[in-house]
Amino acid sequence: MAARMGVLSVAGFRAAARAGGLLARPKQSTAVVPCRTVIASSAGAILPKPEKVSFGLLRVFTVVIPFLYIGTLISKNFAAVLEEHDIFVPEDDDDDD
Repeated sequence: MAARMGVLSVAGFRAAARAGGLLARPKQSTAVVPCRTVIASSAGAILPKPEKVSFGLLRVFTVVIPFLYIGTLISKNFAAVLEEHDIFVPEDDDDDD
């Protein structure tokens, strides 16, 4: 009797799993990246170059300006540390000859 209950419960579990109630795997989203793997057609003709997307000013604003700002902050803070520890202090020489 107990063996029969085990078989029934396994059968019920498998049926529920097939229906998607149990053991439902999350759907994996795959990002489709446009990529061309062939350079010639079946007739032998060379395909034209793919279109190039130029980001121009967007690239400048997103890469150059933030890293330039971060670099100036780092150098300013490092110069303050050097002056605080008297490692490099600019001298105020008056050249009044």
